[in-house]
Order: sequence, then structure tokens, then C-alpha cells
Amino acid sequence: MYERHITGRLGEELAVKYLEKQGYKIIERNFECRQGEIDIIALDKQEIVIIEVKTRKCLEYGKPIEAVHENKRKHIYKAAEYYLYIRKLEKRYIRIDVIEVYIKNNKYYINHIKQII
Repeated sequence: MYERHITGRLGEELAVKYLEKQGYKIIERNFECRQGEIDIIALDKQEIVIIEVKTRKCLEYGKPIEAVHENKRKHIYKAAEYYLYIRKLEKRYIRIDVIEVYIKNNKYYINHIKQII
């Protein structure tokens, strides 16, 4: 479990650096509520982007996007709704993305999948 936690945090750090290079402004990280957790909340121009980060060192358990199944998407969506509500942003348009981070031999590859829902 501890190894997975470290890998996940590293993936999130790499995703944040990637997003900043792409011009995104990071608003919040690791937002938690009863409905679920949001890894990264960012601003892409004027659009709020909810980002789920999935990191893998191997594909033994499948591609990272495969871990964002229908039930996980519902939790992300519910957490996003709650976030918008408590921040009084209900009228804002949002986009939900997944960032896959592949790490191998101290190298990494990022695949940004936009608008999964």
C-alpha cells in the first residue's frame, strides 16, 4: 500500500508540472468530501477542470484509464458538484479529465484524456 501511495503522489506531482507547462492554473489539490476525492482542480483559460490522475509503473493491472470505471466517474462527478456548490461556482462550466502517468526506469510519459464524462 505504501509503495502505491508514493507512486500516486509522484504521478500527481508530474501531472501538476505538466498542466502548468500547458498553461493551466492549479486551484486546489486533493479536495476530499463525503462524495469522493478530486486529485487536481485547475483552470484552463476560464474553464474549471476536474482532473483524476492515475499512475502506473507497469500494465499488469491494465491501463490507468481502465481504473476510472463508471462507479469511479460517478464519485468524481458527485465530488465535483459538491466542490462547485461550496465554492459558489454552480453556474460555471466544468470539464472532467484523466491524466495517465506511466513511470518506468526513472522516465515518465503523460497521456492527457480530456472530457471523460
